[in-house]
Amino acid sequence: MSRNHFSRREMLRAMGIAGAAAAALPVLAACGVGGSFSATNGAGEVSGPFNWRAAAGTTLNLLQTPHPYQQSLQPLLAEFTQLTGITVNADLVPEADYFTKLNTELAGGTGKHDVFMLGAYFIWQYGPPGWVEDLAPWLANSSATSDEYDFEDIYEGLRTSTRWDFELGSPLGTGGQWAIPWGFENNVVAYNKSYFDQRKIKLPDTFDNFIQLAIDLTDRSAHRYGIATRGSKSWATIHPGFMTQFAREGAKDYELSGGELNAAMHSDAAVNFTEKWIEMQHRAGPTSWTTYDYPQATGDLGDGTAMMVYDADSATYPKNKPGASAQAGNIAWYPGPAGPGGNYNTNLWTWSLAMNAQSKHKHAAWLFIQWVTGKEVLSKAVQGGIFADPVRKSVFDGVFKQQLGGMPGYLEAFETVIASSKIQFTPQKKFFDTTEDWAVALQDIYGGANARSRLASLAKTCTSKVNL
Repeated sequence: MSRNHFSRREMLRAMGIAGAAAAALPVLAACGVGGSFSATNGAGEVSGPFNWRAAAGTTLNLLQTPHPYQQSLQPLLAEFTQLTGITVNADLVPEADYFTKLNTELAGGTGKHDVFMLGAYFIWQYGPPGWVEDLAPWLANSSATSDEYDFEDIYEGLRTSTRWDFELGSPLGTGGQWAIPWGFENNVVAYNKSYFDQRKIKLPDTFDNFIQLAIDLTDRSAHRYGIATRGSKSWATIHPGFMTQFAREGAKDYELSGGELNAAMHSDAAVNFTEKWIEMQHRAGPTSWTTYDYPQATGDLGDGTAMMVYDADSATYPKNKPGASAQAGNIAWYPGPAGPGGNYNTNLWTWSLAMNAQSKHKHAAWLFIQWVTGKEVLSKAVQGGIFADPVRKSVFDGVFKQQLGGMPGYLEAFETVIASSKIQFTPQKKFFDTTEDWAVALQDIYGGANARSRLASLAKTCTSKVNL
């Protein structure tokens, strides 16, 4: 028995799936947003030796949103068709409309698009009603998956972030494998290295020192401020820098007690952190903080208005490319301030690829997913220069490291946080609703509301929603 076959069986054993019958298990319908469906997992229908051309002649429909990952893939699609005989029709939808379209299509059960881009948090919404295929049986079937695929080469924090059993209080890493990570980002700090070097500024190692530095860097009369973060009324305000430092400071979003999730955003640790975060926005953030998303934050770093940005490394990465911004060549990275005990708990985001459970071309869809997330294709995509970060350790250690000239501190920041990089949220099916509530609460506190009482109100609301 080869090492790769053994690895698949070990993976199944760890997931609690036994025997070949696992591939034929149905995706159980569950209550969720829109329609709920039951579909047979297609992995059990694939047998015989692995063959890249087993689905030749199939036309596959792919739904994507414009992104550096998608742009890096586009020139390679002809190679997939040449290898497999499968034609790929790729539909692009702007990010502002992408999830509305995807949600509508999946809820309708049409199966129009066989494969689609998916953020890990969306699994918590799309998985329970049976909209996405469990890919664990596909990974375990050596007739469907090449011996060279090496799923374990994908960083563990990414593999577990795309698995859940949809049970209240269960951690990530349990249940089915609902998507395969494709590209991801760690949330760390990018800063204006030229400015820091000229003034011999030391990178702060604690959150209190970080806040003080941001304040010291701020000079409103010179149109310069210390730290850019997201602040809009959106779930996306919570998940990058805010959630990363929230977790590092020892705060938690929810705790399981008595079979229920209890929101903990009003704990002493959470209140203390939130008060400091909001003070930092007032004294060292952009004056229009409540309108800020990542384009505004990273744009201010690029034009020299913001001295630091606490956000996705892959969002700030392009700003240092020659000609990409006024500060290109002057930007560097560091992990951000450590938490108590020196921890670097870091929240990540991953764009992943998922299979429509209603697809009529599941074998072709799985061949595409494993091809595009495989070592060879990811290496080629990275060589284009805009694909950051690759999900595979072998690709990061190989081709990607070769791309990091002129990106000071990027490698060191990545290697510092990667062992602690994962989704720091407690998985729950009302994530988007409750996390937007959280962003509204931050805006209220920014506007003058008492942090402790406002977060207590938020916690009460969130507890009632997640336990419905």
